[in-house]
Amino acid sequence: MDIFMRAAIEEAELGREEGGIPIGSVLVHEGRIIGRGHNRRVQTGSAVLHGEMDALENAGRLPGRTYRESILYTTLSPCAMCSGAILLYGIPRVVVGENRTFMGEEALLRERGVLVEVLDDQRCIELMRGFIAEKPDLWNEDIGR
Repeated sequence: MDIFMRAAIEEAELGREEGGIPIGSVLVHEGRIIGRGHNRRVQTGSAVLHGEMDALENAGRLPGRTYRESILYTTLSPCAMCSGAILLYGIPRVVVGENRTFMGEEALLRERGVLVEVLDDQRCIELMRGFIAEKPDLWNEDIGR
């Protein structure tokens, strides 16, 4: 497994340990993680801190060029909000752990020129399926509807 997806999975597992939703993400620039995060909606009472948004926030304010040279790794297919951030910052490549439990806006990203790679990673699938089975109300509160 790719070291960057492994780091995103570690973030997802951390989120689950904290009582949150197990989705993790890392932003990689020139072979180095510059931002990492996990879904922290539950932990912080946030409406917007999905894994991708948390990774972008934790990367801090960066020059536009940095985003345009980066890769975003995420354990779950990005929702409309996170896909909007990817497009806003011009991130050219997104590596997705899985899209079986939730299909985000991959078509939109591809239409707009983003390279989207789906790994169909078994650990990512297991994390989400287990979480959805254990906490369906929490899942449905936000993204699962």
